Amino acid sequence: MAPAAASGGSSLPSGFAVFTTFPDLLFILEFVFGGLVWILIASSLVPIPLIQGWVMFVSVFCFVATTALLVLYMTGAHSGDTSWVTLDAAYHSVASLFYLSASVLEALATIFMRNGFIYKHYHENISAVVFSYVATLLYVTHAVFSLIRWKSS
Repeated sequence: MAPAAASGGSSLPSGFAVFTTFPDLLFILEFVFGGLVWILIASSLVPIPLIQGWVMFVSVFCFVATTALLVLYMTGAHSGDTSWVTLDAAYHSVASLFYLSASVLEALATIFMRNGFIYKHYHENISAVVFSYVATLLYVTHAVFSLIRWKSS
């Protein structure tokens, strides 16, 4: 009988199989929506630098880390090592918490912007809040399924 990591679907995919397995398919959506948050925060007016600095840090950190993990998985750097399953679950859990905090803080900054700011800047921040919550949902979903994969490995 094959080990649980190979037969239970709990191992990480390599190569282009990353684009065909769930939750690893979510890497693409995390990349897209995280990039949109990064772009919108970078281009918007910053009424509260400390809050939006955290949002910018989270979006850039998660964008770079997600890209790095995707490239490592596609090149097969993990080569069946179960510690990568742990790393995947830990990263997506931390990213979920980071994005949740960033989403809440960006929504707070946007509420403070409601009066006295240019219409365009206010709507850029509303878009950033929406995309940030979508990214949060994606990272939470990925974290839940990564934790399930980690438990079964």
